[in-house]
Amino acid sequence: MKLVTFSSGTGPCVGVVDAGARLVRDATALLPHGAGVLDVIEMWAELGPVLAERAGELPAQALDGVTLLAPVPVPRRNIFCVGKNYRDHAVEFGRSGYDTPDRSEAIPEYPVVFTKATTAVIGPFADIDPHHGVTSELDYEAELAVIIGRGGRGIAKDRAFEHVWGYTAVNDFTARDLQRIHKQWLIGKSLDTHCPMGPYAVSADEVPDVTALQVESFVNGERRQSAPVKDLIFDIPELIATISAGITLLPGDIIATGTPAGVGIGFDPPRFVGSGDVVEVAITGLGAQRNRIA
Repeated sequence: MKLVTFSSGTGPCVGVVDAGARLVRDATALLPHGAGVLDVIEMWAELGPVLAERAGELPAQALDGVTLLAPVPVPRRNIFCVGKNYRDHAVEFGRSGYDTPDRSEAIPEYPVVFTKATTAVIGPFADIDPHHGVTSELDYEAELAVIIGRGGRGIAKDRAFEHVWGYTAVNDFTARDLQRIHKQWLIGKSLDTHCPMGPYAVSADEVPDVTALQVESFVNGERRQSAPVKDLIFDIPELIATISAGITLLPGDIIATGTPAGVGIGFDPPRFVGSGDVVEVAITGLGAQRNRIA
């Protein structure tokens, strides 16, 4: 099932999408009062069957006629992110000098985990704030994000997918100069509007083989990134096991799994983006987002 959050005259609504027909159905009448996509995920055992059985009866409207917000407009806490999780990207990032002064191209021995503030999240077609005066080195990172359904701590790798509700796409947009000068990644990754998400939150039953999904990005129509999820250094079960080893994962938690090679700092000289540029992120079966830099 593909879920979206879209704006209406009365506030954000949960929608069930028929992507092939480009239609969305407002599921408000089938949900508890005030429920959002985060609540639906948390109560999936109860609400999922209701939506599957009855959503098709609801009036449909054109998907292109509504304003889509991020599927989870306000995550319950920071997004977990993973750095340098594709081999070629680890090499290009190390070579760039933005990570360590010695320009090490070494592959990480353990997952590199950081977080991105919830206030960075915007919709899949909203404008990105360039934050002139704060940063001058803007970069893009197309990523598959995992949405946790059943929480837990100490989750074993062989049970990890039991805790996955589904998937979405994110652009881990980054202020590289802030990332470099602060010697850590939170500030450079968390500026307001620097986490476009969506368009859809897609339940895991629609993704029979997540490793086969292709992650791509485009800048002004030019393909910059393209790699399958199977190329991750640390796969989804390992990421879930690593993070949950001592941190309790909660329903609705989002884990961005890393970006392929082809980001702006991977070029010589770097190809940063700026006002007027359009960045698109697309993942097989999860839809495509398109954000203009204001």
